Amino acid sequence: MPLVRIDMIKGKSDEYKQTLFDCVHEGLMESIGIEDWDRFQRIVEIDRKDFETPAEKTDDFMIIEITMFKGRTKEQKKSLIEGITSKLVDRLKIQPTDVFIVINEPDNENWGLGGNQRS
Repeated sequence: MPLVRIDMIKGKSDEYKQTLFDCVHEGLMESIGIEDWDRFQRIVEIDRKDFETPAEKTDDFMIIEITMFKGRTKEQKKSLIEGITSKLVDRLKIQPTDVFIVINEPDNENWGLGGNQRS
């Protein structure tokens, strides 16, 4: 049950955003084996003036935060990062340097699912 938040500059089409969702989700399925139905993703669009980045970043720059249960290997996380980035480069023609991915793994006690703390 990974939770995905994508911060990006406002102005992309609905088709672009759906392709972005698909690239991230496919990367998750291929690298850590989540099911196709397991989609908890959101895009947060930010005005360019409110999104400070280094000068060399383009308007395609995005920060992808993936919050997931602990337990994946370093190799799975590497595969996840590389897989998502590769898909975005191939399908949306984004420069690899415009993709910033952070993986967060909170302890089980910090997850609440259906009103219950995960143990």
